[in-house]
Amino acid sequence: MMFTIIFPVLNERLRLESGVTRTVEYLRKIAFEDYEIIIVDNGSEDETPQIAEMLCQKYEKVRYERINVRGVGAAFRRGVELSHGDVVGYMDIDLSTNIKHLGEAIHLFETQPQIEYINGSRFARESDTKGRKWYRKITSQGLLILLKLFLRMKSTDAICGFTFVRRQTALSLIEGCSQDNGWFYMIEFLLRAEKRGVKILDYPVEWQEDYNTTVKVFKTICNYLVQIARLFNEFYIKKHI
Repeated sequence: MMFTIIFPVLNERLRLESGVTRTVEYLRKIAFEDYEIIIVDNGSEDETPQIAEMLCQKYEKVRYERINVRGVGAAFRRGVELSHGDVVGYMDIDLSTNIKHLGEAIHLFETQPQIEYINGSRFARESDTKGRKWYRKITSQGLLILLKLFLRMKSTDAICGFTFVRRQTALSLIEGCSQDNGWFYMIEFLLRAEKRGVKILDYPVEWQEDYNTTVKVFKTICNYLVQIARLFNEFYIKKHI
């Protein structure tokens, strides 16, 4: 079974080499060879492209793709389109989610064919989250409340930065999703999977806050509110008109 690991990146000169190298070394350590890593650069203006090209030269299973649209959603869609794996997913380049969970995900997909989707969760009962800033806790919990209240989300986390899906399921979900380019795209991807009855494993993880995150919190929250309203209208208003 082949795995495609997508790293969406934007101005990640400080973390790109470390994230990719640690992932390759971990996969070597667990003796898993059937994989590819796709770095999808959505508009970097620093040395990210040069570092990515160097990594491609260093590791034969690493590929680099640059797109002209910014956003994790756009990067994820492009990564899935380029993928060859039976399972495709993405991780944050800072590896805030403990890398050991990648090996666990590989094992689960190989041994439990009924699982279609693994959704990493920082808020499951067994999860261990460290270093989370107080305001990030408030915004994350607020988002979860809104998603559960208005969009009836069942999962315990909306966007951990650790998601893996069987490729055919991912392609089918992409066809039904919007073309939103930002972080909310991954939330919509999860919500549509839930509505379709996709077999999702809500997976507790060890997670460490990265204090050098490039996410613009206020701008992201505003976009989330607009997108929640859009999906609420689609899921529960239009269908009754």
